[in-house]
Amino acid sequence: MKLITTTDELAAFCKPLADTEFITVDTEFMRERTYWPKLCLAQVAGPEDAAAIDALAEGIDLAPLDELMANPKVLKVFHAARQDIEIFHLRLSKVPSPLFDTQVAAMVCGHGEAASYESLATKLAKAKIDKSSRFTDWSRRPLSERQITYALSDVTHLRVVYEKLKRQLDKSGRFSWIAEEMAVLNDPATYRADPEQAWRRLKPRGSSPRMLATLKEVAAWRERTAQRIDIPRQRLLRDEQVLEIASHSPKTVEELAMTRGLGRGFAEGWQGRELIEAIARARALPDSELPSRDKPTEQLRAPGAVVDLLRTLLRLKAEQAGVAGRLVANAEELDRIAAGKRDVPALKGWRREVFGAEAIDLIEGRLALALAGDQPKLIQIPVEF
Repeated sequence: MKLITTTDELAAFCKPLADTEFITVDTEFMRERTYWPKLCLAQVAGPEDAAAIDALAEGIDLAPLDELMANPKVLKVFHAARQDIEIFHLRLSKVPSPLFDTQVAAMVCGHGEAASYESLATKLAKAKIDKSSRFTDWSRRPLSERQITYALSDVTHLRVVYEKLKRQLDKSGRFSWIAEEMAVLNDPATYRADPEQAWRRLKPRGSSPRMLATLKEVAAWRERTAQRIDIPRQRLLRDEQVLEIASHSPKTVEELAMTRGLGRGFAEGWQGRELIEAIARARALPDSELPSRDKPTEQLRAPGAVVDLLRTLLRLKAEQAGVAGRLVANAEELDRIAAGKRDVPALKGWRREVFGAEAIDLIEGRLALALAGDQPKLIQIPVEF
């Protein structure tokens, strides 16, 4: 068990890792009371060594860890990486790369739709994970021996998981299959919260451009303010309150205070003053600058029977290829294919080889599904000239 609590210890630990092929990484953080995730512990393992790094230790400088995460020569291996990467993106102002996500790789290697770390550690590393410390308060000190042991297990067994998945990908030639999924993780936009786009997550009942302008201003104010004072956006102003304010567009503190659950203290304070100013900005916008709702998603006329056949084909082909069906095609893509659309990811690249080409053959009558006992099978239908 190794817990790092000083900058010197961290520098000594990170230095040899700069020359390794890969490291495995995990984090423990808290964000129940904050807007930004609060890093409490970072776990890192190289091929031979592993440590839990106490990010809250008095006087510790995490610069050696940041330098390691930014090193382009060292592959950073995570499991279900998105939230962990968000933390380092905030610290580094860029995505640490190169990256490898074992959950994505596991889908390509046929280990299920969203394989958990515990299931992969059990199956591939023959390890048993003690889950009792998973939901503990990682910000409290001192950390117990059980917490540290649990935290380190998230990176020590991950080494074996990564190496076995890599061998499977090498053998199958499927490294390129995970490129699309990894591209999302490598995109800095994935981790940016743009206040000007916050309103699009909400669902107003009306679509008046003036009301939408108010909604945009109020939602942007909430996002910027929550970021600035570092509290959860819902604690500052609940979604339903944002929608009510946008709907009624209050002009005065008295009118704002009538918002359900808001109270005069909020309305009469600095928050209320800033909100009234935001609403006034929306009211002053010229008609030419008012926002509009996104156009509704195209209404597809996808025959249900065709979708059912495609779903059965997808399951069959995914099982034969040993890949998670969700990685090949999602429900929306099946609907689009059934409705005659062809600009669909499932009909391109490796997905076409696994599923897409035969999906088109099925729809166009060159392929049939039948049962052999209780298992579906494919039958080629001769083309008549």
